[in-house]
Amino acid sequence: MPEDELTNEEKNSLLSLAREALEAGVRRTKLPPLDQQSISTRLMEQGASFVTLYNNSKLRGCIGTLEAYQPLAEDVSEHTIAATLQDIRFPNVQSDELTEIEIEVSRLSLPVPLEYNSPDDLLTIVQPGKDGVLFRDGEQHATFLPNVWEKLPDHTDFFSNLCYKMNAKADLWRKKHLDVSTFQVERFNE
Repeated sequence: MPEDELTNEEKNSLLSLAREALEAGVRRTKLPPLDQQSISTRLMEQGASFVTLYNNSKLRGCIGTLEAYQPLAEDVSEHTIAATLQDIRFPNVQSDELTEIEIEVSRLSLPVPLEYNSPDDLLTIVQPGKDGVLFRDGEQHATFLPNVWEKLPDHTDFFSNLCYKMNAKADLWRKKHLDVSTFQVERFNE
């Protein structure tokens, strides 16, 4: 989890911005500029987020970034629209779904490179349920947020599926030393 937890008011503010962005994305309207007077200073600091959309508890879209490059409030809005309209795994969210969509925001800590000597080290160093994981092999990379451990609680399954997501063979993590980073998230939803 990022070092300094957001207040409930800040979380609600981000969820309201995400809801506004979801509706603007579906209606193809432009978002109004952020009212910086009504947003806490912390939400105007650079931050990285993933926004996940669910429809009746089923994944409907998820897009985000691992690296902070803009104010957190803008990051959440941008990634909400992207999850609504640009997640290639799903068709665009439609207006008749708006009342069924639940928004989850994950605020990320900075990824930390993981030092390890053998694949077996990963089995003991990476903490299920706590660590999000980034695998990088040259230009190829993929990440899983910590909540993916809920569906893939076994390290081997988790790492193999992460390789598969990276368009690599599932056992690549056992056969090649990958660049591995871990991060934590502060996750909250509507």
